[in-house]
Amino acid sequence: MTSRGAGTTFSRKNYRLSTEPEKSKVTGIVNSRLLNDYLHRVFTNADGNQPAAAYRKHLTFQNLQEHLDRLLAEENGSEDSRDQVVEGRLGPSTVVLDHTSGFEGLLLVDDDLLGVIGHSNFGSIRATTCVYKGKWIYEVLISSQGLMQIGWCTLNCRFNQEEGVGDTPDSYAYDGNRVRKWNVTTTNYGKSWAAGDIVSCLIDLEEGTIAFCLNGISLGTAFDNITRGAGMAYFPAISLSFKESVAFNFGSRPLRYPVEGYRPLQDAPVADLVKARKLLGYLKNVIHIGIDVTEGKLVEKDTSMWQLQGEPTVLITLAHIFNYFSPLMCKVYLVEDVLMTFLLSILERGGAVEAHPLIQQLLDLMWLLMEEYEVHECLKQLLMSLLRAYRFSPIIPDLGLQIHYLRLTIAVLKHEKSRKYLLSNVLFDVLRSVVFFYIKSPLRVEEAGLQELIPTTWWPNRFTKEGKESKEAKEESAEERLRRRAYERGCQRLKKRIEVVEGLQVQILKLLLNNKDRGGGEASRYIFLNKFRKFLQENASNRGNLTVLCPPEYMVCFLHRLIAALRFFWDGHKAKTPAALSSEEAYVPPQLFYNGKVDYFDLQRLGGLLSHLKKTLKDDLAAKANVLIDPAELQAVTMDDLDEDEESATSAAQSQRPSAALAIGGALARPGWLSSPTLGRANRFLSTAAVSLMNPRRPLGTLEKIKVRTLSVEQRTEEDIEGSHGNEGLLLGRPPEEPEQPITENSLLEVLDGIVMMYNLSVHQQLGKMVGVSDDVNEYAMALKDTEEKISRCPKRRRDIHEELLKSQKVFSEKLNHLSRRLAWINVTIYSKEKMQDVYWLLRVCIRTIEHGDRTGSLFAFMPEFYLSVAMNSYSALKNYFSPVNSMEELPGYEETLMRLAAILAKHFADSRIVGTDIRDSLMQALASYVCYPHSLRAVERIPEDQRISMMKNLLAPYEQRPWAQTNWILVRLWRGCGFGYRYTRLPHLLKTKPEDASLPSLQRDLSVASFQKPCPSTLLQRHMADLLRSDRDLAPSFLNSVLNQLNWAFSEFIGMIQEIQQAAERLERNFVDSRQLKVCATCFDLSVSLLRVLEMTVTLAPEIFLDWNRPSSELLLRRLAQLLNQVLNRVTAERNLFDRVVNLRLPGLESVDHYPILVAVTGILVRLLVDTDVQGAERATAVLLADPCFQLRSIQYLLGHAEPSALAAAAPATDKRHFSLHTYTEYISAEELAKVDKMLNHLSEESKQAAATTLPTSEEDLCPICYAHPISAIFRPCSHKSCKACINQHLMNNKDCFFCKATITGVDDFTKPASS
Repeated sequence: MTSRGAGTTFSRKNYRLSTEPEKSKVTGIVNSRLLNDYLHRVFTNADGNQPAAAYRKHLTFQNLQEHLDRLLAEENGSEDSRDQVVEGRLGPSTVVLDHTSGFEGLLLVDDDLLGVIGHSNFGSIRATTCVYKGKWIYEVLISSQGLMQIGWCTLNCRFNQEEGVGDTPDSYAYDGNRVRKWNVTTTNYGKSWAAGDIVSCLIDLEEGTIAFCLNGISLGTAFDNITRGAGMAYFPAISLSFKESVAFNFGSRPLRYPVEGYRPLQDAPVADLVKARKLLGYLKNVIHIGIDVTEGKLVEKDTSMWQLQGEPTVLITLAHIFNYFSPLMCKVYLVEDVLMTFLLSILERGGAVEAHPLIQQLLDLMWLLMEEYEVHECLKQLLMSLLRAYRFSPIIPDLGLQIHYLRLTIAVLKHEKSRKYLLSNVLFDVLRSVVFFYIKSPLRVEEAGLQELIPTTWWPNRFTKEGKESKEAKEESAEERLRRRAYERGCQRLKKRIEVVEGLQVQILKLLLNNKDRGGGEASRYIFLNKFRKFLQENASNRGNLTVLCPPEYMVCFLHRLIAALRFFWDGHKAKTPAALSSEEAYVPPQLFYNGKVDYFDLQRLGGLLSHLKKTLKDDLAAKANVLIDPAELQAVTMDDLDEDEESATSAAQSQRPSAALAIGGALARPGWLSSPTLGRANRFLSTAAVSLMNPRRPLGTLEKIKVRTLSVEQRTEEDIEGSHGNEGLLLGRPPEEPEQPITENSLLEVLDGIVMMYNLSVHQQLGKMVGVSDDVNEYAMALKDTEEKISRCPKRRRDIHEELLKSQKVFSEKLNHLSRRLAWINVTIYSKEKMQDVYWLLRVCIRTIEHGDRTGSLFAFMPEFYLSVAMNSYSALKNYFSPVNSMEELPGYEETLMRLAAILAKHFADSRIVGTDIRDSLMQALASYVCYPHSLRAVERIPEDQRISMMKNLLAPYEQRPWAQTNWILVRLWRGCGFGYRYTRLPHLLKTKPEDASLPSLQRDLSVASFQKPCPSTLLQRHMADLLRSDRDLAPSFLNSVLNQLNWAFSEFIGMIQEIQQAAERLERNFVDSRQLKVCATCFDLSVSLLRVLEMTVTLAPEIFLDWNRPSSELLLRRLAQLLNQVLNRVTAERNLFDRVVNLRLPGLESVDHYPILVAVTGILVRLLVDTDVQGAERATAVLLADPCFQLRSIQYLLGHAEPSALAAAAPATDKRHFSLHTYTEYISAEELAKVDKMLNHLSEESKQAAATTLPTSEEDLCPICYAHPISAIFRPCSHKSCKACINQHLMNNKDCFFCKATITGVDDFTKPASS
């Protein structure tokens, strides 16, 4: 069409109107009488009535434009009113946020100057227009539910980073986060708001009042008698804290909740609105009225099945209408008020979206009769209006509003040309389109209608003292059973309604993933892939950039819908290609990680940076995957690493850098939803390195290099992804270990890879966050149960207490009713069985991907770290977040999956191909959590024997330069339940306290929870450990020496810290011990105990390592062990000592520090060495223990409560003080174990008496000059200095220089004092 305007005409020559009836039968062109009747029926007067035929003007296409001009001019006298000054308002007619002067603090403002995000402590901003007379209203769309104060202020109000709207005189605000109103002082007001709510702000300057509404419901008058008069005018204003975001509607769009008598700050485009509605009426008339050319009359038509069918008369009529209608459809107000309302009305008749082809016909008309830029703008505004309407619609019981808007979105996206335009330019570039896949959770269940949907509430009320649900609880009563079943029926009703919305959301994704619509360019799926990859790039590379990050709650819903759509297409391809894999067997092949076809941005690989891997593994790439790296490119990367700054200064780099990256530091600069960030060196390498791939079916000697384009995301085509004519697309560079069997369409593999990345970015954290509601239910249920017990015990005479308890009971019951309904919503939308199966499927995908990658040998290093992270975190989520609603044991193939994951953890926690410290720590923590639960420990025991032995060998590596604390934890868990007095779940003195539930990362939280699991030792893994220690003569000494070194360090640190704590506590002035110091102190104590338990485990499983002195290091290890055991006993058992005093302080943070855990660990080692061994071993252990100068018999007596006589005499006045004794812990220590301690004490008493009688006095000159504890027994070569054997052997483990002269020691000989001396 030519450009439109008043001068546009449609000449008779173009349309050749005919009056011949027989010709009309052939061509569809009608005669002049019928045309006249048709045009008059279509273009009626404003009142809808037609003048009598005798009085109306004869209409043809020649004079139709004049007629239309006249019709549109009728009752349009207000056309010039937009420029008139409105009384009571000052400022521009288009109202926006004043981003030039009316703000305080750092804020990010949208391009349309209506949306704002807080980027500082408490930023404030006002609008450009103020009011001083009349009644006015504006709306605020709440995008986040945090701390904000919304309302009105005057020009004189001065804000800062601490005081905002409502904190100064003449400013008034409502705060739905704290449910208060503010005007210098504050009082309770209104209701709490949530993301997705709309706040209406009303000011009545006639009465002097300010009021607020929430989702159209009045919250009442907030302020009255506000200051009015000369110079007093009020601006809309807001103050918001960091990361909070809202959008304003001053009237640029139709108000969602208009209030009668109140006027929006910005006037509606009344003239255009009247004109658009008239033109829409004419368009409806064209759809309703048909022309029967055979009968020569007009007929009523079924609008739902209307089609253009190439009728020239109808087409020309529509062209005249669109000549005026098209320019109006570029305005957001008219699109939302006129076009969207009309399209929604078409779908109101019900039925499937496919049953309403009229929308498709109308979109065809728009593309045919509107200029391209007009269609683009119209579709953009339509989708923006739909998204806004969906996001900010209130939750109602049947979710009707959400369903309505999603159905129209589907209808629009079903139109191929419109879909491709929106995908290419709008859905990810302008809109946060993932909002369409989000189902918001209602904060106020009564407004969402959940009381009607779930009339009966229920919650589990069987808890232990620690707040955990008791599995040994009694049977539920009949009343409880009825309540639970009624609650479950309500949850099922809710689930069915939510599933309707989820089904529509999946339909949208199926449209976007369509790869058959190749008409007019690239298929939708490949456009979506490129946009989806950029979406992931933004969220991975800009973790701190608020303007581009997708909220995690949206990501969770998007992930589940995308999995459903992906599996639909995956299994559809399987049905057509039987050789391909089903979605149950899905995985990502390893070549995607190194062939450069998929961009992983600057995400860390298992082997480090990509540029480093390309250089170090270039030979492996060539040999295994037939991938050649151009040496010139490698050199360029090396130079880039050395001189990055110089390169960035070049003009070429400046010209290619996105403009958004240059606006750093600008307070108001806001990049688009998905603008390209400037990435690091590793990603620049990806986009520039020339990768040559060779045909793997030819011998390497006669290869013809195939240059493969390594393209940016935007440049890729279908051929680059799917491949063709021998080009494998994304699968180029298949390693020999990878089977040739087709997997699925390559594009679906990239979607699957993106889904795994999405889970890692924010989905897992959000799953953990939403568990908080369930925890709240448990806490309130415990409080209610406790209150009911107190009511039953309350004496009847204490009516005052009884009334207070009844009030508390009512509060707890109401809160539980609210929370149980909210929990039902969360369980359906986030923790349902179907969602659990999605996460389980993702876990299995990651396991298969890791297994396939592992087979490629060194190329495994190219795999991104997030695959291992998602495997660990998804298992953690299934175990901790989805129960008790759903049980992981019910999932298909659960046991096998558990074993395969165990094999991955066992193999890769010490894999040399993995270099990242964080991922190695995560693997270790995951394995530590794994061995704490019986079902997962059995999975570890079911992995192949060689893998189990390899795992144990890695665990027994020396505790140096690696995270040994987790290793030690694993060994302790394998032993717990077998050691002396080591069958407890919680320490005896901690039984009455509640375990801490710290907000830790999921893997650390797993360990925290796992520490309270019942002991489940593994005799199989203990046997492997014993075999390794016995058979490898180098392994045992290096391992045990490192354990003894760490024990020496940990216990010494602990003693030093409690000395500082005791000194601080004894000072007269009031002071506080740093909580971090207390935490470190407790950690050192726990480490000491666990290291002692590992030593007990080693002594029990392989005592010959210490007692068989044919081994070269046995005597030294035994001496070191005895020395440390004596040191620990002396420090802990001395009467009224430092340890006693700190324990009795009972400081918060030091709860775990007590006599029992450390003394029973030491006792276990001593009993094994002195009692549970052969005679020769006991003699050697006794001799070494008694020879240590630190040995004190009273320390052994202390274990059984035998205090020294002098100590008893000194403590006589304090008769109430209880002494420690193992006899008081009969529930934890068996009678057999106590008998062994008695036997050990008797044995040591006898042996120490004999040793004292036979020991000859030794001259000081004959004592070792290092320890002064043992006689000199060794002489060094070549310097001839002397010491005892114990000191020199311990010294030579770490240092070869002499103690005294620093000469290098070449040998050590026995020294015997000459008789003549």
